[in-house]
Amino acid sequence: MTSKIVYGVPFSQPVRAVLWLLMIKKMPFDLQLINPGSSSEGGSRHPNYLKKFPTGTIPSFEDLDTGFLLSESHAIMSYLCNKYDWNDMYPNNLEQRGKVDSYLHLHHRNVREASIGLVAPKVRKDLNFSEDFLRTSKANIEKAFKAIDEGWLADSRFLVGDNLTIADISAYVEIGQLQKGFTNIYNFDTLPNIKRWLEEMKTVDSHDDIHVALSELGDICEQAPSIEKIKSANKKAFLAIKEKIASMN
Repeated sequence: MTSKIVYGVPFSQPVRAVLWLLMIKKMPFDLQLINPGSSSEGGSRHPNYLKKFPTGTIPSFEDLDTGFLLSESHAIMSYLCNKYDWNDMYPNNLEQRGKVDSYLHLHHRNVREASIGLVAPKVRKDLNFSEDFLRTSKANIEKAFKAIDEGWLADSRFLVGDNLTIADISAYVEIGQLQKGFTNIYNFDTLPNIKRWLEEMKTVDSHDDIHVALSELGDICEQAPSIEKIKSANKKAFLAIKEKIASMN
C-alpha cells in the first residue's frame, strides 16, 4: 500500500494536474474520492475532512509516513518536485523557476477563473449565470489566451523554454479541456502557438489516462450533459486512474 494519498475527483482540473504529475514521474499514490462542496461523509465540507484540510478544497495531499498534509494544486506540485528533485518539471535554475512561478501565480485569477466561466455554464444550466458574468469570462479568457499565444509560447516549445514543466500541466488541464475532442467549447484556430502547444501536450506521458473524464463527457458545445452522464464520466475516469496506479506499483 502506498503512503501517498491525493484527495479529490477526476473531473476537477487542479486534481488532474497533481495526478498527472505523479503519473509522469511514476510515483505510486492512492486517489481517494472527495465530493467538493458536500458536507456529507466523503465530502470536502465534512468535519473529518476539514479537520485535516481546514479550507475544504480539493486537491489535497497526505503522506501517511510523515503525517504531512497539504492543499492547493500548485503548492502540492512544487512541494513534490522539491522533495523528490524533479528538477525537469520545476527547474532549479532560478530564472527558469521564476518563470514557472510567474505563470502559476497568474493562473488562478486569469486562465482558471475564465475557463470556469466557459465550462460551468455549459455543465450547470441550473445555476443561471448572468450575462455580465459570461461576457466577463469570455473577455478575460481571450485576454489570457492572447498573452499566452503571443508571449509565453511565441518563441518556445512549452510555456517556459523547450522542456515540459508544472506550468504546462497546470495550464493544459484548464485550456485543453476547451478544445475539440473534449468539450469543444473554444475554437483555437486564431491562436497558432496555443494550437501547436495543445497538440504537443497530447503526446505527454499519461495524457489519455488522466483525461478519461473529458473523453467520456464529450462535446458539450451545443447541449449540456445530464447529471447522469457527468457521474458516469467521473466514475469511468476514477476506474481508469486506479488501473493506471496499479500498473505503476
